[in-house]
Amino acid sequence: MDTTPDRRNIRRTGDDRLPGEPSRDEFLDRLCRVNHAGEYGAVRIYEGQLAVLGRTRVGPTLRHMLDQEKEHLRYFADAIGRRQTRPTVLQPLWHVMGFALGAGTALLGEKAAMACTVAVEEAIDEHYAEQRDKLGDDEADLRETVERFRLEELEHRDIGYENKAEETPGYNLLYGMVRNGSKLAIWLSSRF
Repeated sequence: MDTTPDRRNIRRTGDDRLPGEPSRDEFLDRLCRVNHAGEYGAVRIYEGQLAVLGRTRVGPTLRHMLDQEKEHLRYFADAIGRRQTRPTVLQPLWHVMGFALGAGTALLGEKAAMACTVAVEEAIDEHYAEQRDKLGDDEADLRETVERFRLEELEHRDIGYENKAEETPGYNLLYGMVRNGSKLAIWLSSRF
């Protein structure tokens, strides 16, 4: 007879977290902090793109996406206040970097600006989907809002594809740099 304990039936810790895994409150604090930072960065990216492309045919499209990002930012700014969570200490960096990324890609042309949008929004889609899946019924309103915002971010991604983002010279390189930079910003903002 085998007396080895069945590892599937052993509880991990008193609150069932793995070492280094944030508590529920820490997770919610991080969620609000990182989403506020991300939406702030997105606003700055679209402001940078509009500074360069505002009077072109894509100007109205960029304004539409900026307006949605501003709504997302207002929601998470309010959530930070309600939940008494601190914003990221990196916000001054995202202020400069977001605008520079938006203006820089726009200076490369409309397609490059849209490639930036595709890369950022695909990183955000993955991030929001992960958050949505971790939120329980006790945070149903927050879960529904994260999902609504995720779908709006996917709308922005689709707009990027419709505007020929993939035709940007060096698309794969630009896409990879922006997407990986977005993922790094997400990681940093959730922690600092």
